[in-house]
Amino acid sequence: MKDGAFLAERTPDWDELDGLLGRAKGRPERLGPEGVLRVGELYRAAAADLAVARRALPHDPARRRLEDLVARGRQAVYADERRRARPLAFLARGFWRAVAERPGTLALATALFALPALLAAVWALSDPDAALTLVPGDFRQAVEPVGDTGMSRAETAVFSSQVLTNNIQVALLAFALGVTAGVGTAVILAYNGLILGVVAGGAIEAGNGTAFLEFVFAHGVLELSLICVAGAAGLRLGWALVSPGPRTRAAALVVEGRRAIAIAAGTVPWFVLAGLIEGFVTRSGFGLAGGLVVGVVAGGAFWALVAFRGRPERRAEAAPGAGTRATA
Repeated sequence: MKDGAFLAERTPDWDELDGLLGRAKGRPERLGPEGVLRVGELYRAAAADLAVARRALPHDPARRRLEDLVARGRQAVYADERRRARPLAFLARGFWRAVAERPGTLALATALFALPALLAAVWALSDPDAALTLVPGDFRQAVEPVGDTGMSRAETAVFSSQVLTNNIQVALLAFALGVTAGVGTAVILAYNGLILGVVAGGAIEAGNGTAFLEFVFAHGVLELSLICVAGAAGLRLGWALVSPGPRTRAAALVVEGRRAIAIAAGTVPWFVLAGLIEGFVTRSGFGLAGGLVVGVVAGGAFWALVAFRGRPERRAEAAPGAGTRATA
């Protein structure tokens, strides 16, 4: 079947499913027995259509719409049996899929943070006086020359706490500013990458590089990963406003907003873990080697889960009726 004919034939059913799901508002029982059966029928057909669209229309906006419909339909059809297990299922699989399903957006958020950090670090090493004018007063102690104020054990404990608090605030802002069409998210990521790079480069230039790494690296790898993930969620919100596809901007914002909020919420347990690392590892004086090991393990575990638990589910493609629809 030609792409145009496929879309023309199947779009009315997708519109009907969209309308029924909108009327149900997460409670399919509102539709009555016939409506519930019809939602199930349309969901199975849409799941089969999605298998076709992924092969034949990989870049068409219709594929994205189908993905949204199938996700919403699955939630409606299986809501009752999954309701109790939903939070645990989300933490075990859903969060990781949400993080991994837009790798381009995640890569962009990482680049917006990492590239300014790298350039700022080089700048601070070559011209520390000029670069350090950007450093907030709370972080200035990390770049004071050794033998002047330096970084005592008590000061580094306070400093690491400030870094943790700041990173949580940055992650929340990076997510929330997605409503500015992603511009605010990009700015907050780039600015905080710049500050991190200046502080790191300034600390190294002042002779505090080892102390800086010792009291930041253990929890910093995980925290910075979470900032990039929250930033990607914000960029998804922004892109929904810039390019809503076949939906209205309001509808696209609602769909992506739910997904983005889920991503932001999923980072909370990991920020808690980062806080525990900061409290029990960073402040316990494990030394640079111990901090490096903990940082690599914590950050590596997070990204390993993104890679392995974030793989897309294939069951929808094998839904009943997939064979007849695929050959239509």
